[in-house]
Amino acid sequence: MKNRNLRAPLAALPLAILATFSHAQTQTLPETVVTATRVSQPVTDVIADVSIIGRETLDRAGQTSLREILAQQPGVQFTSNGSYRSNTGLFLRGASSTQTIVLIDGIRVGSATSGTASLENIPLERIERIEILRGAASALYGPDAVGGVVQIFTREPTAGMNIDVTAGLGTDGQAQASVSLRGTTGAIGYSVGVSRERASGISVIDNPAANAFNPDKDGFSTTSFDARLVGKLNRDHELTLSLLNSKSDYQFDGTPSPNRLGLTRLTSDARAKPELTQLSLKWDARWLPNWKSTVRVGTSQDDSISEFYRFSDGALGGRSKFNTDREQVSWQNDISFGSDLLTLLLETRSEKVDSSTVYTVNKRDIDSVMAAYALNRKNWNALLVARHDDNSQFGGFNNWSISGGYEITEDLKLVGSSGTTFQAPTFNQLYFPCPTPCLLTSFRGNPSLTPQQGRSNEVGIRYSRGHTRLSALVYRNSVQGFITPSTNSQSDLALLTGATLSWEQSWGFTGLVASYDYADPRVKPSNQRVLRVAKHMLNARVTQKMGEVAVFGELKLSSDREDSKVNRAPGRDVLAGYGVLNLGANWSVRKDLTLQARVNNVTNKQYALANTFSMPGRNVFVSVAWSL
Repeated sequence: MKNRNLRAPLAALPLAILATFSHAQTQTLPETVVTATRVSQPVTDVIADVSIIGRETLDRAGQTSLREILAQQPGVQFTSNGSYRSNTGLFLRGASSTQTIVLIDGIRVGSATSGTASLENIPLERIERIEILRGAASALYGPDAVGGVVQIFTREPTAGMNIDVTAGLGTDGQAQASVSLRGTTGAIGYSVGVSRERASGISVIDNPAANAFNPDKDGFSTTSFDARLVGKLNRDHELTLSLLNSKSDYQFDGTPSPNRLGLTRLTSDARAKPELTQLSLKWDARWLPNWKSTVRVGTSQDDSISEFYRFSDGALGGRSKFNTDREQVSWQNDISFGSDLLTLLLETRSEKVDSSTVYTVNKRDIDSVMAAYALNRKNWNALLVARHDDNSQFGGFNNWSISGGYEITEDLKLVGSSGTTFQAPTFNQLYFPCPTPCLLTSFRGNPSLTPQQGRSNEVGIRYSRGHTRLSALVYRNSVQGFITPSTNSQSDLALLTGATLSWEQSWGFTGLVASYDYADPRVKPSNQRVLRVAKHMLNARVTQKMGEVAVFGELKLSSDREDSKVNRAPGRDVLAGYGVLNLGANWSVRKDLTLQARVNNVTNKQYALANTFSMPGRNVFVSVAWSL
């Protein structure tokens, strides 16, 4: 699909947005959001650019993957190394995949070697809620929050006792099943669940010219478990213990190094076995009517293991591991002064790498202190944040941010923010050894890399009335010393500029959610685009409710992107733009039983999000959900 095919729908979107101002209906109670300021507040009071994905939305979506859910949100793009489950990269506002923080129940997760979180390893059934904070957030959340923050909350206890069971089947061997038990007994709340997913999949690499090409199908399986225990000690004190474990096994195309069995791309059965474990204990305490504190102690382990077997007899031909252990302790105090709120935070985090590859340095510690002051007035509000992070490798760095919102009218609000960012190089970027033979196109560590420091500015306007929500914003994020992922070299500067338009609307039983993103991240002085980021992206979802049946359609239009050439040859390739249409229906058979059917990629569009890697064509998934 060429760019010119996108011009008509993209140009029409702002006009359609303006046309909806007359469709105002009854105001509903606003949702609350935590990630925008680290404290719970109504989304209508939030200055930052945020999205909330609740459990009800996840149930209706019918998606079987977290990456597809996130990809429908404004400002979000992702890449995938093929098939239904594989290595996934997330881009917020054009920032690199290492420049977004992922939290699970307030604890940071991800790999310290690659700098990314294994989103493909987190199942939707174990998620209660997702919050996406777009924009520079290093002042609030510390290093690496250049593009933003994605926070995932696991399943929560319910009143009484609830049992939920889901099961589904689809094309390409897709199968999914989960069961959860949630409830409350006296002062104790509990939630426990397990899920299992698998698929025979499709071939990960579709380009025969790629070194690792193998036309066989590459499948996956994932088993996940989560548990939460909430104890209300008294009116003012509450303890929460949370656990999430997810273990996957997915096939990819590749050979080991060293290759002691002499495996080829056709005789090697390559398997990635990532595992994510997160455990946290939270103590919420109210010491005075205007003073609340939260102590959070947590650990996360991100294991990335690759094993290579010989097809003929299953002999192990090679194994590698890149594991990250994180420990985190934080103490947050929220002190109110009338309608204003002062937040003080002390935090310490350690990262340690356990790898089959020898790193010159394999551990770092980050100690942080943060202060934020939120001012809330009748027609305006503001947030001022200052933070100091002390990195054991690179020393101390300061970050700040200031944001504000002004109500022009009861329905129209002007928002803006400015702030700084800081990001230390990952262990791979610093110390990854060059393979043998070490070619000019090989990825290799660069110990001379220094932290990236940025300055971000954005301004936007929002309209909210009845069942109409509109927003438009523009942003500019300049990153000094930008590390180019493909070459691991440090440029003078990267300019991440763009704009986002979003629209939520309902007319009776018809609902529409749409967004358009313009992203133009470029590296200076070459002025080359950041790889794998599309300049234009349009997402739209229309839902029509007809009695107990709701049907929906989803449309994604993307312009082209640039990527490294096949086999890391010098230069770049252009990945063509594409359009994908999904259709589906939900049927509430009765109060406790729901059936759902979904057809993804209706037109069987062939496209790639990363050079040489394939994406699923037309596929069907049917599921049933039972709740007692």
